[in-house]
Amino acid sequence: MAQHPPSRFVTSGIFPAGSLIACMILLAVFAVHTPALGAASSTPEPIATFSIVGYDPETGELGVAVESKFFAVGAVVPWARAEVGAIATQAFGNTTYGPRGLELLSLGLKPEQVVELLTSTDEDRERRQLGIVDAAGNSATYTGNSCNVWAGGRTGKNYTAQGNILVSQQVVDAMCKAFEETSGDLSEKLWAALDAGQKAGGDSRGQQSAALLVVKKGGGYAGFNDRYIDLRVDDHPEPIKELGRLLKIQHAMSKMNEATAFYREKKYSEAVEAARKAVEYNPDYGDAHYDLACFLSLAGDVDSSLKSLKTALKLSPGLLSLAEKDADLNNIRLDSRYKQIISAAAKSQKTKRR
Repeated sequence: MAQHPPSRFVTSGIFPAGSLIACMILLAVFAVHTPALGAASSTPEPIATFSIVGYDPETGELGVAVESKFFAVGAVVPWARAEVGAIATQAFGNTTYGPRGLELLSLGLKPEQVVELLTSTDEDRERRQLGIVDAAGNSATYTGNSCNVWAGGRTGKNYTAQGNILVSQQVVDAMCKAFEETSGDLSEKLWAALDAGQKAGGDSRGQQSAALLVVKKGGGYAGFNDRYIDLRVDDHPEPIKELGRLLKIQHAMSKMNEATAFYREKKYSEAVEAARKAVEYNPDYGDAHYDLACFLSLAGDVDSSLKSLKTALKLSPGLLSLAEKDADLNNIRLDSRYKQIISAAAKSQKTKRR
């Protein structure tokens, strides 16, 4: 296929004539030519998918949520870079759209301009589907004319939703409505949109995998990268439901990290509040109940501390030895109820060993 000449983009108004940055961008983009799918030794399975790409203007978070009747969809569809944008590439997905698209966004292009550039050099653009949101909340979606029906997408303020091989347009409409009406952080809005899409019928072939990717500056482990949330369910009969379970665990861990930071600053009341939110997200998280007991003890709330300690030892009996010597529990150690809790936990452990 003949390459589109760079002048096409200058004269069409995508770039201002004579712009140096335009020349640099075009050189980068046209250096990569995407061959037709038929040129490959084997044609891959289409990624029958519905996805939503979103931005939170309050936190600066960017992310993608996706579900598909396709194994390990999270390895193909979602791409994101903090303070730049997020991209979903699907149908007969072109994974070069992710890194190339993010690079174009980082150079200042709008999502619709990025869509134009990415698809213009792709011989199989009519079989691609693409959704893009930038770090200003601008969005664009693209569905090639040869994508399997139902296929299409919608954009809104701070998001774009799209899908192919869906039961109907109602899947995308339900996703948009859920994203707009759900409260909470970006990950919760994205997951709610995915769940709504599935309840509206989802992928007409069924379910298999799902993924949720959210980035924000310094949001990764210990602040070393921007990968705030990166969850994947590669093969599961109810992948969205399982993704929701994992998301709650992720939120619980994040709240415990906040609580620990407050604890180190000796802000015990703040640590208590963060730890309480953690156990709300994940009531079976024994370590969170234990840390909450410690924070409550340090804050002087003896009754609540004892209650949390009892729950912690029931969920995680292995914490008993730590509870017997932890200085953070000194404020409750002289209480007769503490001794009863420790004694009961020790007796329970002995019974289980027999």
